[in-house]
Amino acid sequence: MKTILLTNDDGYDSKGLLALKEALCEIANICIVAPSTEKSACGHGLSLTKPLRFVKIQEDFYKLDDGTPADCIYLALNTLYKDKHPDLIVSGINLGSNMGEDITYSGTVAGAMEGVIHGIPSVAISQVIKDKSNIDGFDFALAKQSIFEIVSKIFEGGFPLEDRKFLNINIPQILPSESKGYQITQKGYRIYSNQAHFNTNPRGQGYYWLGLHPLAWNERKKPTGMLSDFGAVSKGYVSITPITLDMTSYEDINSLSLWLK
Repeated sequence: MKTILLTNDDGYDSKGLLALKEALCEIANICIVAPSTEKSACGHGLSLTKPLRFVKIQEDFYKLDDGTPADCIYLALNTLYKDKHPDLIVSGINLGSNMGEDITYSGTVAGAMEGVIHGIPSVAISQVIKDKSNIDGFDFALAKQSIFEIVSKIFEGGFPLEDRKFLNINIPQILPSESKGYQITQKGYRIYSNQAHFNTNPRGQGYYWLGLHPLAWNERKKPTGMLSDFGAVSKGYVSITPITLDMTSYEDINSLSLWLK
């Protein structure tokens, strides 16, 4: 069977991660290496100033003590997979969306980024959730169906992207029967607001707590007529966005050269 390495940024006991394992265990041998605690919005960070320790939960299931998603992938590939790398890395299912510029903050997306840096086909998958406080009864049905179909297609026909590129998938919060299918999308233009909330602790000391931004966006102008990840999800599609690690702005090279002269 094929082999898949799973990680996330919500922690090893996340319902999204366990749903991902359940969705893919019939078509691949699964190994999980996930952070011991929530690492949301940690970005593509590696832990360079502290030791890291694997804690075995069960067979082929480890938590990395205070590690980031990138730590999980990096160490797993260099310790658990010394002889042969996994066929695929899947990071998620994240509890909340990862669209637009949010992907630069996302630990979930960083897990996929770390995978393709090491030359392994990788996918990040996130579930739009309107109320995270009511996650207990959520069954991830559309997300599980979607990732099963997409991974099956990858195994049957090969990964559709070149080196150092990965798939970023976002699932709308609807039933499978309500889904309009898949939509290939571009990364949307995320709109941020001030969510730095000031409070005072019992000792009278002030502090700030960063809150969640409302899910607001604009569609990008190019290419004309192409939906963004935000637009597709809002219309009931599963969004699949190809992401490249090459952030060079090629369209500005000539103008920048003229400016420098």
